Amino acid sequence: MAFTVTDDLEPPRMTAAVRWLIAMNVVVYFLQMTMIDRADIQAGLGFHVRDLTEQPWTVLTYMFVHGDFLHIFFNMYALWLFGRRVEYAWNPRSFALYYVWCGLGAWLMHLMITRDGVLIGASGAVYGVMLAYAMRWPDDEVLFFLVPVKVRWLVAGLAVLDLARGLGVVGGASNVAYFAHLGGFAFGWLYLRWISAGVSLERLRERMSPLPDVPDEPPRAVPRSRPRDSERRDGIDEVIARSNKALAAPRRPVASTPVASPRDAKVEALDRVLDKISEKGLSSLTSEERKLLEEMSKRLKDR
Repeated sequence: MAFTVTDDLEPPRMTAAVRWLIAMNVVVYFLQMTMIDRADIQAGLGFHVRDLTEQPWTVLTYMFVHGDFLHIFFNMYALWLFGRRVEYAWNPRSFALYYVWCGLGAWLMHLMITRDGVLIGASGAVYGVMLAYAMRWPDDEVLFFLVPVKVRWLVAGLAVLDLARGLGVVGGASNVAYFAHLGGFAFGWLYLRWISAGVSLERLRERMSPLPDVPDEPPRAVPRSRPRDSERRDGIDEVIARSNKALAAPRRPVASTPVASPRDAKVEALDRVLDKISEKGLSSLTSEERKLLEEMSKRLKDR
């Protein structure tokens, strides 16, 4: 997966992966509000430590269950706001895998630190998406309670606030999994850092090729372009050497035989015609001599 493939400023109004993720969350919430009791939905799809072995699917399904309208509204709004451009810069498959990865990171952090209550909500995965946006377009501004804030400061502020609330330094709601949010941040950061390192190594691998091992010397690598350049220079040098050799070779003198051109013959014939005219007059010319005279006079006019 490539991290950055476009710098377009305006993403489409909706992208495929974001559309499907929002639709799945909305469908589950609709079922929760209409056909299935909320407690049953949370028990069947939400994650609880005691049910890990009996309900392993809840490691993933918890991301599609929400507690109330504000919970799903803010998560889906943030997913729509930041996710479209990230997905547009990557591709739907890469974005969906990253989203799930951040969600798993949120679950793991909750499992390791909190372990209490039922884990529900897409917040951890959405926080990972926000981090990806902030790392790629940190200076973009969004309205936060009608105040324009750069994305980098918004994401950093949310991370610090969740950490303070999770540690109890700042008061917060008891039913919010703050460390799950931080898990989404942490796994998103690790994933993006891993991608950057992988791309750098791949580019380095493409530019390097191993040379044959030389005894008593460690193996080394040189850019692949160098052998091509040296081969090109060798070919050019060979052509130049052949040219110089050909120029330096002695040449045999070529005997030339003077050949009278047709132009010289006609000039001489014209001179004879003019001499005849001066001696005997124009009436003494034959038809061939008159034809020659007309031809030569026409040439002089054309010039």
